[in-house]
Amino acid sequence: MDSSAAPRTEPRQESLARPPASQGRKGLLRYPVVRQLIRFTGVGLVCTATSLALYALFRPWMGPQLANASALIITSLMNTALNRRLTFKITGNWKRTRDHVNGLIVIAVALVITGGSLGILHALRPEATLSEDLWTTTLSGFVATGVRFTLLRHWIFRRARHV
Repeated sequence: MDSSAAPRTEPRQESLARPPASQGRKGLLRYPVVRQLIRFTGVGLVCTATSLALYALFRPWMGPQLANASALIITSLMNTALNRRLTFKITGNWKRTRDHVNGLIVIAVALVITGGSLGILHALRPEATLSEDLWTTTLSGFVATGVRFTLLRHWIFRRARHV
């Protein structure tokens, strides 16, 4: 009987060990920060669309500043939860409350950036339209997003920076 045809009864040693997370990835995907930025961008797109929709819904009744603040606060809880789970791969209840409280501090920074840009827009153009408001909050939101990612990665979720 040919020994190559017989089934192997002992496992191969190399199949038992898991390779490091970065092994097997090519190009830029071998860097944890790049993978996190990709996941963060996906979360950001969902949260930005939600925030803009809430802003457009709230603005007629609340005015631009309160509508912006309301939309940001509502979506910040969703954003922190999604980034915690998807971007930084943190599961379970450990430090969840602290992460959300810190996330609210980070969103306050975003609120200053986007609210400040709306304040400048309305100081320069008191008759600004909803469309101009949305463009202003979107563009200033890009700046706030960069600040948010940096704070999430290096402060709130630093325990999971290399996933």
